[in-house]
Amino acid sequence: MTDAPTTDRWIRWLNTIQLVIAGIIILTPTAWMVMSSFKPSFEVTAYPPTLIFSPTIQNYIELTRTTPFFNYAINSMIVTVGSTSLGLLFGIPAAFAVSWTRISWPAILTLAARMAPGTLFLLPWYVMFRQVGLIGSYTALILSHAVITLPIVIWVLLPSFDSIPRSVFEAAQVDGCSVTRILWRIAIPLVGSGIAVSAILAFVFSWNYFLFALVLSNGDTKTLIAAAFNFVGEGSTQWGALMAAATLIALPPLLLAMLVQRWLVAGLTLGAVKG
Repeated sequence: MTDAPTTDRWIRWLNTIQLVIAGIIILTPTAWMVMSSFKPSFEVTAYPPTLIFSPTIQNYIELTRTTPFFNYAINSMIVTVGSTSLGLLFGIPAAFAVSWTRISWPAILTLAARMAPGTLFLLPWYVMFRQVGLIGSYTALILSHAVITLPIVIWVLLPSFDSIPRSVFEAAQVDGCSVTRILWRIAIPLVGSGIAVSAILAFVFSWNYFLFALVLSNGDTKTLIAAAFNFVGEGSTQWGALMAAATLIALPPLLLAMLVQRWLVAGLTLGAVKG
């Protein structure tokens, strides 16, 4: 008969091995991208790959010299913050309403819109924005990206609102609180971690979305993710500059996640146990 402590020790070892393997699979492409951004251009595509090299910042110099990179970064921040704020503004009340009424079809409808390919929305968006003269504007990009952020906010917050005991809301109603006041004074403070998670996920998805930014922007409103493909040409690709751009593009979501890590972990587990 196997000793219980021995079994627990084996389980811990297996869990550790699984985490290490998962970490290697996830982090290897990222580490390769960062390393490539510091390699001389001729070594980025060298075969066999070079693991030992003399680091250089030439790719970053080339990136900022040949493109208005920081202008693109500002454009990305405006679009991402705007669409994330719009998603939170409408998504929080929508998720609360679905949880309050137990009517799920509006949430399912938004999920269906999120699951549909972006090209399905692209032509209607383009025609509509062209008719009102908004092609190349921040408004067009923010509204189109809200199609991505709104479903994320709703579906992340639904379990958080559902985890709040109904007795809390009923007690507030007995005290004379309206539904709107219950939302802003009681529900939102209780799901702060869930809001942090939904905001981060909405930020990341909007920041990295390529299709709408490529078609609906112009030279003045082009975002980083769309501008990065300037380094991809028909005959050749500037891999060093592209890796440098990709590294810089990945920094804002990473820094944001690190800053709110405590709320992120709490929010991911908030709806795991029904209150």
